[in-house]
Order: sequence, then structure tokens, then C-alpha cells
Amino acid sequence: MAVSNREGDLSIDPAVSCKLCLTEQTLSDMFELKQCGCSFCTACMKQYIQVMVREGTVLALTCPDASCPKQGTLEAFEVQKLVDQKLYDRYCKLKFEQEVDLDPRRTWCPQAGCETICHVCSRDPYQASPVKCPKCGLNFCSRCKLKWHTDLSCDEFVKSGAGSSLDLGIPFQADEDAIVKRCPHCHLPIERDEGCAQMMCKRCRHVFCWYCLASLDDDFLLRHYDKGPCRKKLGHSRASVIWYRTQVVGLFAGFGILLLVASPFLLLAAPCLLCGKCVTSKACKSCCSDEVPDNNVEL
Repeated sequence: MAVSNREGDLSIDPAVSCKLCLTEQTLSDMFELKQCGCSFCTACMKQYIQVMVREGTVLALTCPDASCPKQGTLEAFEVQKLVDQKLYDRYCKLKFEQEVDLDPRRTWCPQAGCETICHVCSRDPYQASPVKCPKCGLNFCSRCKLKWHTDLSCDEFVKSGAGSSLDLGIPFQADEDAIVKRCPHCHLPIERDEGCAQMMCKRCRHVFCWYCLASLDDDFLLRHYDKGPCRKKLGHSRASVIWYRTQVVGLFAGFGILLLVASPFLLLAAPCLLCGKCVTSKACKSCCSDEVPDNNVEL
């Protein structure tokens, strides 16, 4: 689109390419994410949000670009700008429900039709503890959401037949060769038919070992599979594991070298910055403390 400021002076709006639909769009038709600065056409962003909300993936509305260096996420006000009010209301509802599901200190009352948020009063919220609903008065277990079972574990209570068939009776401590297990953190049922033993829960993003359910959140090099009962059970070849570890170590080494190279310049620049602030501060003080000259001088 050509815009004329004066006769004989024409300028053309620059066109940019959308990474999703690969079409040329004007800047006015692009939408820029606040956190990462990536830009996509507004039509693609609307469709992307619609698909994610329909699938219920509202807590991980990340930048559509898989190679985004900052891994930016969409904020609520950005979603509100892109979709209609009905879809935005559904987004807020799902987001709130999932935040409660992931909060170990809060849980929904399992009584049908109650839908009350109850607080879990326990030192370890991931362990089974009694919770009383303030609305309907139901006393239930914070872990399995069944009626409180004082002398029985959650699995024992389910197997006894006293509880309901919630989540199809999937145990909390499943056998090593079980096809379906629960996430150690949010207890979401997860099915594994193939692939490696390093699992990530889709709901809470917790990384754990499929066989022993041990946490792998801080195990960047996957040392868990070098020894113990899960040794050599990762599901990848030794060469691929070594290559992965080389990449991780290289990444950390690169940051270390960059910091080492930049540190002398930072040390040299620090006195200049401090002195500049001191000089500015002294100048301000001198300006503020200057006395107004007296024009009434005796001759």
C-alpha cells in the first residue's frame, strides 16, 4: 500500500513474512508477542489460540515458533486482543481450573455438583491427608479424592471396593511394567506405549523416570540411568546419550567462556560507571546547594 506525504513522494509499507503461513503480510497485519518479540500474522495467531483452547492447553500458550530463543508465552491481555469474548471466557475458566489442579495446597471437592475449592492443610501437600469441604461438609482424601480412609493407603482403599471407580482404579504405586501410571506430582494418569523412559507430564511439566517415578527435573545429564535399578533403561543408544551430554556440557561451557571473556570488560567499566554516578550526584548537590548571590552589595 503506497502512502503519499506530498506530491511526488511515495513510500511503501514494508512486507514481512509470517513464519506460520509463510505469506507476505504488512506490519499492520502482524502481531508481536510481548515476551519474546516474535511476530506472526494476526490470522495465524487467532487460529493457533483457538486450537490450543479447544485442546485445553491454556497454561502452555507458548510462542508458536518452536525455535524461539526466549520461549515466550502469551499473556492474558494478548489472548483477549486476538479472540472473541466467548473464547476468552473459556480460556480464563480453563486456566483457573488447571491452576487449581496444579496447586498442591488447593483441590476441588469431589462431591458431584459442589465445585468448591478446598484448602489442603498439610506439611507435605503431595501426601494423602484429610480435607473437609467447607460447603457440603464432605471429608475426603486430598490424594485420591475418595472418602477419607484413616488406616488404609489410597491403593488399598481402592482395591477394597469401598471407593468409587475414579480414574478407572489406576493405582498410585503402579508396577514397573505397567502401561498406565500416575504423575508423581499431579497424579494425572499417563500412558506409555513406546519411547524413552524420561517422561514429562503434560499438565504440570514434571520430568520423571517411568520405571521408578524418580524426579529428573534437575538431572540434566540423565545420570539416573548410569547406575541403580534403572541402569541402561533409558531407551536410547549409548552413542546418542553421549552426544546429548556433549551438547549440554558444551552449552554450559559456552556460557562460562562468554562470562569469563566479558568479566574483564565489566571490571574495567565498573569504575567508570560508579565515577559517572558520583560526579553526577556531586554536580546535583552543588547545584542544589549554590547560594543565590546577593545583588544588594554596599559600595
